[in-house]
Amino acid sequence: MINQNKIIVISSLFYLILISIFNISCIDNKNITTAKDYSDLLSLFKDFRILQVLPKKGNIPDYSYDSMNIQYEKLKSFQKKLALIDTSGWPIKDQVDYYLVKAEMNGLDFYHRVLRPWSRDPCFYSIRPGMTDPFEIEGVLPNHELFPLSNDDLIKLVGKLNKVPHIYSQAINNLVDPAKDLAKLSIHFTKEDVKLLDDLSKKIKLYHPEILTEVNNAKNSVQNYLDWLIKNEPSFNLPAGLGDDDYNWWLKHVHLVPYTITEIMDRIEMEDIRLYTMLKLEENRNKDLPKLKPVTSYPEYRKLVRGAVDHLMSFINSNKIFTIKENLDIEKYWAARKSAFRTGNDEMGVPDYFSYYVQREPIPHEAHEGLGHDFEWQRLENDDREIRGIRRLFFIEWIRDEGWAFSLEELLMHAGVLDNRPNRGREIVYEQALFRNCRALMDLKMHKKILTLEEAMAFCVECAPHSEYLDDSHHLWYEARTTLRIPGWHMGMVLGKIQIMNLFRDRAKQLGDDFNLQQFLDQFISTGFIPISLIRWEMTGLKNEIKLLNR
Repeated sequence: MINQNKIIVISSLFYLILISIFNISCIDNKNITTAKDYSDLLSLFKDFRILQVLPKKGNIPDYSYDSMNIQYEKLKSFQKKLALIDTSGWPIKDQVDYYLVKAEMNGLDFYHRVLRPWSRDPCFYSIRPGMTDPFEIEGVLPNHELFPLSNDDLIKLVGKLNKVPHIYSQAINNLVDPAKDLAKLSIHFTKEDVKLLDDLSKKIKLYHPEILTEVNNAKNSVQNYLDWLIKNEPSFNLPAGLGDDDYNWWLKHVHLVPYTITEIMDRIEMEDIRLYTMLKLEENRNKDLPKLKPVTSYPEYRKLVRGAVDHLMSFINSNKIFTIKENLDIEKYWAARKSAFRTGNDEMGVPDYFSYYVQREPIPHEAHEGLGHDFEWQRLENDDREIRGIRRLFFIEWIRDEGWAFSLEELLMHAGVLDNRPNRGREIVYEQALFRNCRALMDLKMHKKILTLEEAMAFCVECAPHSEYLDDSHHLWYEARTTLRIPGWHMGMVLGKIQIMNLFRDRAKQLGDDFNLQQFLDQFISTGFIPISLIRWEMTGLKNEIKLLNR
């Protein structure tokens, strides 16, 4: 599951750039000439990133038709200029950077041509941005444990609250072709938003009554949006799923995945077969062992999870799995992790699906979130490479990010991390993996337009182990929203794991007896937060996948 500390904030990458994007219009296509230097790519990339900064309207980015049309027209000039950069003779690592820049431009193109979240996705407008933050608010709601708020926090809260009416005013004006299932998701979550703002108003009335007007104005604007959605939802008839052609284009040209949606579905079905087989063998092996019992208190939960974190760190170091450099600090992860302790509850106070497992054996979850995600974001903070050393736009790093974190759950088990721990913990690895497969298939079936949102959620419940913890849960709604709004999110988690295992094989065959696990993973990690097809090319020199992408 996605940790809130890793919320992807696309817009905030650029807000410090204090120049007007409209100056970019001075690029004259007639004066574009062929360029051959890496510095030309870097200069173009920096200018392209400025293009992401939209003009402000009501102190928030303007996603109106006119504003977005201006951005799209300028994008075409950038694409033409990029196409004239000659990379022949460049080392592979520099060619990889070229592919990254091209993928980001393709991503913006796809957002304008197909996704158009500002005009077709009602979830785009929210006080809880989830995986995106297009209005640069990083969520409105303060942590309830922080009350009474400091003066600085109070000023920040008022600033955010004052943006909310402008956000929802844009929503009603901009949503000209909403997708029906995205509207259903938005209604569900906007109802939660109203409740959360009600709760906030009670806190504010108690601690900071001087800003109650701002809270009520925000709440009223959200309620008005909810009423508008409910009234108009019956007339929304457009599909939310992309269909095969658009999904394939998104994967190939933006995420540099050398497989089609049909090929991916076949791979995930094969992975499902493997996981079920392994789980049943493990269950038979453990049939005479007692069931794992969950912890029953906050202190027990904290102790269990901290013990898992310490065990993982010791295991990685002593077994030389990969190098943990000095600039990686597990205490940064722990500080964020323990601040979210509610014995596994989510932001609505409801037990999270994964808490069923974490309360019994937290090693797989902590490997995923701590060694997988958190360490990767720490590495990125220390990466000074000007193109690949910053966060990608349009979730281009997502398959690498989630595939790596997901891989660690099972790969570390096979490496021995669960040895000398209760053996039924191995079943948890397979059950969590099966649930991720269910989400991947839900993703694919919705975007192939085989299943509607409601049908896909029912499929996921029927498919998942321990589905009693999933049915109509906040967690299920959250995951459905993520994968329908960001095509391929859950598919990418499973595919990324498969791609990493493919890379294991390719590199092991190349090196034979000289293959060294720590060296292999260190090299994999050092290539950066980029698509795995590019990592494979850079690590092995094998170009067959790149040729598929260029067809």
